[in-house]
Amino acid sequence: MPSVTLKSARTDEQDPVRAIDKLVSKLEGAEPKLVTVYAPRSFDHVALNKAVRSRFPKARLIGASSAGEIDRDGIHQNSVLLGAVSGDFEVGIGLGRNLTTAAVAAGDSAIGDAARQLDVRDDALGTKRYVALVIDDGFRYKKEEFLMGIMSRNQALVAVGGGAADSESDPAKQSSVIHVDDEVTTDSVATVLFKTDAPWAAMRNHWYHPTGRILRLTKVDVTTNRAIEIDGKPAAQRYAELLGVTIDDLEFGKPKGFGIMPTALKVGREYFIRAPWKPLPDGSILFANMLEEGVELELVRIGDPVGDTRKFFDVDIPARVQSPTAAFLFHCSGRMWQATAMGEAENLSKAFGSAPECVGFNVYFETYCGFHINTTLTSLVFGASS
Repeated sequence: MPSVTLKSARTDEQDPVRAIDKLVSKLEGAEPKLVTVYAPRSFDHVALNKAVRSRFPKARLIGASSAGEIDRDGIHQNSVLLGAVSGDFEVGIGLGRNLTTAAVAAGDSAIGDAARQLDVRDDALGTKRYVALVIDDGFRYKKEEFLMGIMSRNQALVAVGGGAADSESDPAKQSSVIHVDDEVTTDSVATVLFKTDAPWAAMRNHWYHPTGRILRLTKVDVTTNRAIEIDGKPAAQRYAELLGVTIDDLEFGKPKGFGIMPTALKVGREYFIRAPWKPLPDGSILFANMLEEGVELELVRIGDPVGDTRKFFDVDIPARVQSPTAAFLFHCSGRMWQATAMGEAENLSKAFGSAPECVGFNVYFETYCGFHINTTLTSLVFGASS
């Protein structure tokens, strides 16, 4: 019966060739259709790419720079993580370039190229046989725009992913790269389109719970990612009032700030986290997402980061995917910041021991279908039919 399987291996070896040699030996002669590679931005990604391609010349390759590598042993730093994916599927990979200047076209090109490789028409992309994995250059801040291009082919397409990342904290020095077959590229977005009859689900998990308290963005600047007024008052002042803290307490990652009670966009019964990032000196608030003037957002409160994550693996995934055997995980770096601030980083890392066989990394913001979200674990999980 149709199934997708995954083997992974990880090493702390810094030399690219020796690292890949070690990882291939751990994979026990696997002959995958798709290979994934994740490693810190500080590694030589061109050399990594060449080493992987020389070992798996017939497999397709997708990869990214990371801010932490994830497998069932937890969340790691300064390692190389290799995944080998086999089973009953076909795959096409498209690359869209020039995110900075032509993001919509880049998204359209990425999904269009992937679909052509599978000889699939746009009207079939929304059926259960197809699902897309998306990795973008996170530091271009173009998720909403390239998603318009990807979703323009078929609004019912299921697409999930996250942004290639960097552990560098200085915004002026941050950069990321993406691997697509023989190429290592920046300022790009890659789409991996799967065609399969195996069971699968695109899923997401966050540790926030609704409060029923609503705020309204009454003034947004022209860049659409900065709230100037909330409920008719200066944005930072009003948010601090709602949380009962000072403006200095608000920045994401602080013990009483945005990470404890962010905002979410409610869509039907679903909540898509769109957390504020930091208050600015002029009294406005910088968001990670694009904003729309007049929109209402709901305040959501943090629950149990470790318990909610473990429940996702133990309960939610098995309820959606028959015999889960392979998971691609995109874990928001903001979740790590918040867990670290709460003294829960080690326990959060251990929670991934409950996951199916997986490969993943700490990403720079996440995507879920047509939405740019944050502070979320997005995932694509495959299983096996009985």
